[in-house]
Amino acid sequence: MRLSAKADYAIRAVVELAAAQGGGPITAERLSEIQDIPLKFLHNILAELNRAGIVHSQRGATGGFFLAREADLISLAAIIRVIDGPLARVGDFRPDQLAYQGHTARLRDVWVAVRVGLRDVLDEVTVADICSGNLPPVVNQLLARPDAWLPRVKIDPSQAPRVGVPGRRARPT
Repeated sequence: MRLSAKADYAIRAVVELAAAQGGGPITAERLSEIQDIPLKFLHNILAELNRAGIVHSQRGATGGFFLAREADLISLAAIIRVIDGPLARVGDFRPDQLAYQGHTARLRDVWVAVRVGLRDVLDEVTVADICSGNLPPVVNQLLARPDAWLPRVKIDPSQAPRVGVPGRRARPT
């Protein structure tokens, strides 16, 4: 699975709004600071989330953004679908729209199964789960697998990604 930076930013912004629920709206500037998200990019993301009914905006001196519904009613999948579209695609097509011929005919079934796996996790995990740190059993069961944290791709050291955590600025050395 490849999650766009935009979807990652959207999820992080919504989680911050959930964590602040009840404390009034949060400005885009504050969300940008807290999560190290480029402000102009964040404005566009928040506008999409607002149109989709995940967040609301409030104008004025005490304005900002807040959740449009309870955090336990917002799945990670819902946010990803707003920002990136369907969870699983092959090119521009959903897996169920594909048709293969000959020996590859069952490949569509594999892509549909992959989509089911993504749904099993992303439709189950809510913003409230992330805020509380209490992940659903489906996630904990997968994390308990011995191979959960092991990469399966052999990376040429010269092509390895730079060390760092998304959302964290590199510290000066």
